[in-house]
Order: sequence, then structure tokens, then C-alpha cells
Amino acid sequence: MKRFVGIDYHKRFSYGTIMDEQGAILKEGRFSNDPESVASFMDDHGGADCAAVLEATRNWTVMHDWLEAHCGSVTLAHALKVRAIAEAKVKTDKIDAATLAHLLRCDLIPKAHVASPSARVLKNLLRHRMFLVKLQTMAKNRIHVLIDRHPQIRALRPANELFNRAGIAWLKSVPLPETDRAILDNELSLLDALRQRIKHAEAVVWQQAHDDPRIHRLMTIPGIGRFFAMLILSEIDDIRRFPKAKKLHAYAGLVPSTYASGGRQYHGRIIKAGNPYLRWAMIEAVWPALRKDHALNEYYQRLARNKGANKAKVAAARRLLTVVYHVLKEARSWRAAS
Repeated sequence: MKRFVGIDYHKRFSYGTIMDEQGAILKEGRFSNDPESVASFMDDHGGADCAAVLEATRNWTVMHDWLEAHCGSVTLAHALKVRAIAEAKVKTDKIDAATLAHLLRCDLIPKAHVASPSARVLKNLLRHRMFLVKLQTMAKNRIHVLIDRHPQIRALRPANELFNRAGIAWLKSVPLPETDRAILDNELSLLDALRQRIKHAEAVVWQQAHDDPRIHRLMTIPGIGRFFAMLILSEIDDIRRFPKAKKLHAYAGLVPSTYASGGRQYHGRIIKAGNPYLRWAMIEAVWPALRKDHALNEYYQRLARNKGANKAKVAAARRLLTVVYHVLKEARSWRAAS
């Protein structure tokens, strides 16, 4: 007999519902989020004929891995699409768990991709590195604001980059009022600490991923360096889940929104849905790619004249993502058109 398990996963506890093929509830209840409690809830209902589902919420990987030890299959549900299917005015943990089990039983679960363990590790490391870079940018902006409070001193700042070796030396020696001097010294100390942590994070990430041949193939594409190659791979994971390049474009959110009604069709800005990390990486890779790829540069310039720079940049990012698709799909390095 097949069993279907719906899990409403929360931070400290979860609510589960187990039902049979006819929709009769065999067991339901609340349990703590730990392996022992999950095993106790599953009891003798687990096995190869048991299928479980949970929503792709924060830290879903924890419960997903626990359930895999007791169920023949574990489905990750797309949280927004599940709500669209099963919107209810009365919403409780018990109802949510039962709804998930019913949708799984009827094969109506809108599935989300379950990243491989290696992709999860790489993704977490890269996002940690991105978080540190964001903090570094905030520290730099605060230093700019502080210097801008003193126009006479701002006029003496180095003409080149403020945060290279010469710029940092100038910041450490520039005369400022006592309070601002103390703030600047603190900010510079923080900036130095963040740089060290970013350097360490990059070393850890590269150690984790440098043996993957897919990363080295991606690095042959113009505009895609080591960091972008690892980020792109971690977000795409298995390229086989995209039957064609257009599916990957939509996943990245690099396709225009479409409104069709009464035989008329309108295209607007790019969709708000999609993977924001992959979209950001591809758009950021456009500028260095334009300097290295003559054909892409011509394509961008032609679109920029006709449709504007922003639309041209998105179109170039989409074309670059098509190259990524074929490099991963065909397991080969990029070759410039002759």
C-alpha cells in the first residue's frame, strides 16, 4: 500500500500527515525537528512505497535529508505555486500538511529542483562570500560619506582608486577632527578584516570546486571568471533539467513578461520571477564579455542603437547564457566563431 506524507516544516517543529491511496489519514501530528522525532513519526509507515513532500522554505534541506532516510521518494514543492493551487482562507499547520499530502497523492505538486549535495555546499559558500562582499561595499560607502563631510580634505584625495594600497595609506594619514579620525580608523580596521575574510572564503570555495571540469569549461567563456563560473554552476546544478536554452533563460528571469488577451500580445520588462543570483551573474558578465567577444559586441551595439542600452544588455546576457547552456550540455569549452 502506498503512503503519502505531507510535512509542514517550521523552524523548531513540523506538522505531518500520512494518508493512503484513497486519501484516508493514517497518522497526523506535530513533532520536533530532529532525526529521532522524524523517525518516531514515520514509525512503520516508511519504506519504498512511501512518498513525502515539503515546501521549499528556509533550510528545507534539513528535513528533506531526514525524510530521505525513511521514504522512497521526497518531493520539494514550489511554495508560491502550491499556494496558488491550494489557497485557503483558513490556514493551519494541520490543513497545510494534509493539503500537501493530497496534492502529492493526486500528482498535482508543482516541483522545485532539489540541488545535489555538492551544489548545496558550493551555493552556501558562494553566498557567504557574497555577503562578505556586500559588507565590504557598505564599509567603503561609509568611508566615502565620511570623507565627503570635509570638502577641503576631499579635494586632496588621490585621483585613482581610494581603496588600493596608495589610497588606504592616504586614508590612514589624512588629518581629520578627532571623532571622525576615530570613526575612519575603525572603518579601515573593519575593511581590512573583511578583505581577509573574503580572501579566506574564496580559497575555501576554490578548494571545494577546482576539480570540477565544468567550472574550467565555463571559464573559457568571455566575461566569466572563476567566481562567476562557480556561481553559475551552483545555481544551475544539473543542466539536463533544462531541455532547451529558452528554459534556462526563463529560469534565470532573462525573458520579457508577456501579456496576451483577445488575440493581442504585449511584451514588457523581464519577469520578476527567476533565479536572482544567476540573472545577476549573467548581466554582470556582459561588460567584460563585450571587450573580449567581437560578435557579442556587435550584437549589443546594434540592439543598443535600436532599443536602448538596458534592453541590449539583457539581450546580450541572454545570448551569453545560451553559450553557457551549450558549453554545459555538450561538455566542451567555448570556441570563438571564426
